[in-house]
Amino acid sequence: MNSQQDGIVIARTVKAFGIRGEVAAEILTDFPERFADVEGVVLRRGGEQREATLEGHRFHKGRVLLKFAGVDTMSGAELLVGFDVVVADDELFELPEGEDLYYDFDLVGCEVVSTSGEAIGTVESVMRTGAHELLSVRRPGGREALVPFVDEICVEVDVAARRIVVELPEGLLDL
Repeated sequence: MNSQQDGIVIARTVKAFGIRGEVAAEILTDFPERFADVEGVVLRRGGEQREATLEGHRFHKGRVLLKFAGVDTMSGAELLVGFDVVVADDELFELPEGEDLYYDFDLVGCEVVSTSGEAIGTVESVMRTGAHELLSVRRPGGREALVPFVDEICVEVDVAARRIVVELPEGLLDL
């Protein structure tokens, strides 16, 4: 899931769906069940934003179909394409205790250092590959390094201190 300074992005609309005003959206939350409890959202695209009320949702082919109040036609739904669906920060789901789980926004901006203290770079984004996540780390000088976000490599994650300690396999930074 992504976070921005004023809200948490839970979906991104990608196309109108059907003739009744629904939009198909990419799910950007690890908790898709949250759509059942969401009503008031902010729709944000670039510098534009507007408040909206979510009337209903259903899942279809790996996406969520969203129905917003006052949007009852395909042409109305087409106007909502490309918007992020944002909920308030206080609607953030708590992660299970005792597990090493992190929101992507907790990791973005963290300093990455080696076990010997060498500065590796700063996390710019988290990429999902299917097998495991990859941290996109911006190196000093501007190059990107992809660091597997696995316990064997990321040996210490301290989101409060904004720091990730890594034990990198030889040659990883040369790729």
